[in-house]
Amino acid sequence: MSLEADGNNIDKNIYVIRPIQYLALYLVDMKIVILSRNAALYSTQSIVRAARRRGHDVKVVDHMYADIHVERNNLVVEYFGQRLDDVDAVIPRIGASATEYGAAVIRQFEGSGVFTTLKSSSLLNSRDKMRCLQILASNGIHIPRSAMTNNLSSVDRLLDIIGSVPWVIKLLVSTQGLGVVKAETRPTAKSIFESFYRLKQKALLQEYIGEAGGEDIRVLVIGGQIAASMSRKSAGGDFRSNLHRGGRSTPVRLTSKEEAIARRVTRVLDLDVAGVDILRSKRGPLVLEANASPGLEGIETTTGIDISNKILQLVERKVRQRK
Repeated sequence: MSLEADGNNIDKNIYVIRPIQYLALYLVDMKIVILSRNAALYSTQSIVRAARRRGHDVKVVDHMYADIHVERNNLVVEYFGQRLDDVDAVIPRIGASATEYGAAVIRQFEGSGVFTTLKSSSLLNSRDKMRCLQILASNGIHIPRSAMTNNLSSVDRLLDIIGSVPWVIKLLVSTQGLGVVKAETRPTAKSIFESFYRLKQKALLQEYIGEAGGEDIRVLVIGGQIAASMSRKSAGGDFRSNLHRGGRSTPVRLTSKEEAIARRVTRVLDLDVAGVDILRSKRGPLVLEANASPGLEGIETTTGIDISNKILQLVERKVRQRK
């Protein structure tokens, strides 16, 4: 059996359908829920467009307005009084301010046997920076030297253990470079850490990798495969390379070691879709963190790769395996 393109209107994206591909036809018009606080965001819109192009029914749900009901053998998610039934897959886009409740909503779908591109446990493990670093380090993955304490009297000693100035101080839960500060002197480092401490904000101390020159690499990994990669360079005097902080991005070719590390990070954290941030140091590649809800605008516009379409291909493959 084959589908032939019509004579004068040949679409180069239409191919002959082989027998091995028949099963994919039964996944047309899947019911997909995107968990997102803002349907107008680039990443959300990109995924919506990709889902509709592939013939699926897609609904954007603000997870902070989703109600969850729990009783024996019955886990229900309602959105403004309407039950979200017969959902085939969930694509979570959970921001830092909604991590806990977002994870609870994801867990509700998981308990109902719905495939989700982000597991609740993986979200929690990757969102907390120290928890993420602990998991990576315990699995033999190289990271910058890092430390945390609940005692102000220990800060001096930890700064010595991490190394010489400058130091980086990070809030445990932050995104887009917010809550990340570079301290050029010991008094400054202690003052910043104490300020976070007084505000009851947990923070970690980390070595500054000077040879990286304010540049890091964002690697998009989907289903254990490298989907795209870009280099991000800080702007002006800012050491943070985040594009939201004015950083510049360009496509970058990864080394085989960097590719292997990025894939391993997602396996260790059990992430189907992730942005892995890597620094090139004298000691080799160092993993800064893994983002469980990576923004798509920067990497799609920089590389020209349709990341959203790759995410939908992953969803179709996973749902097909379950069915």
